[in-house]
Amino acid sequence: MTLEPLPSTFAARDTIVVAKALLGQRLVHRVNGVARVGRIVETEAYLGPHDLACHSSKGRTARTEVMFGPPGRSYVFLIYGMHHCMNVVTGDGAAVLLRAVEPVEGHEDGARGDGPGRLTKLLGITRAQNDWPLDEGPLFLARGVRVRSIGVSARIGVDYAGRWAKEPLRFFDERSKHVSSSR
Repeated sequence: MTLEPLPSTFAARDTIVVAKALLGQRLVHRVNGVARVGRIVETEAYLGPHDLACHSSKGRTARTEVMFGPPGRSYVFLIYGMHHCMNVVTGDGAAVLLRAVEPVEGHEDGARGDGPGRLTKLLGITRAQNDWPLDEGPLFLARGVRVRSIGVSARIGVDYAGRWAKEPLRFFDERSKHVSSSR
C-alpha cells in the first residue's frame, strides 16, 4: 500500500467540502517504526467562531490557537479528562473532527476505531501530536479511495449549541461497519 502524504492544500478549502473529502482517505501515524493506518469513515464539520458548537466560538485561546493557523494541521484535545479527539484544521477557526476510522494496518485483530476516542487510541494519537503538519512526518493524511455513498446527519454530543446542534454537519460512509454507533 502506497502511503504518500496528501498536500496541505487538501485542507485549505471550505470546511464542509473537506469533511466530505476526508471520507475514504487514510490517517497514518508511524509509531516506533510501525505504520498504524485507518481509513476515515466518519467526520464532523465545525465551521468557525460563528458556529456555537465549535471550540473557536469561545474566542482565541491557547487551546484553540492552532485552529486559527494554517490549514492542514492537527488539532488534538482531551475531552472528559480521558479521551483524545483529533481534528484537521481548515483555517479561520474551523476544523473537521475525525469521528471514526476503519482499521487498515498496524493493529491487533478486533481493534476498533468507531468513535473519536477509540480512533485516537487505535492510532496512538495524544495531545503530543497537537499542531502537527499533516502532510509530512509521522502523522499524516494519505490518499485513499473516494466514498460513493455518504450519509449526513446532525453532529453528535453538541446539544448545548442551540440551533447549531441540529445542523447536518456529520458525514459518514453509509457502507462502513466502523461508523460510530450514534447513527
